[in-house]
Amino acid sequence: MTAAKIKLRINVQGKVQGVGFRYMTKVLADELKVTGGVWNEMDGSVTIEAIGDYPTLAKFIEKVKASPSPFGKVTHTTINKDCTIKDSQNFSIRN
Repeated sequence: MTAAKIKLRINVQGKVQGVGFRYMTKVLADELKVTGGVWNEMDGSVTIEAIGDYPTLAKFIEKVKASPSPFGKVTHTTINKDCTIKDSQNFSIRN
């Protein structure tokens, strides 16, 4: 039996654009086998759709909050469950 998949929408604010944040988030997601996607928002924040089991997503969120990019700095994170997120087979950087 596999663990239940959770779908989260995460909005990250701070120094998260122009610092490799999306790329390093993808690297992290691929390492942890989290699926979904990441993209920049017009307001300077970054949105992440993350799909995985609870223990994996807890580790993913912890690392995102610490900024997967060494040049980034996360100052605020909003996390919501969102069952409308479409299932995906991988994690992609979106425009």
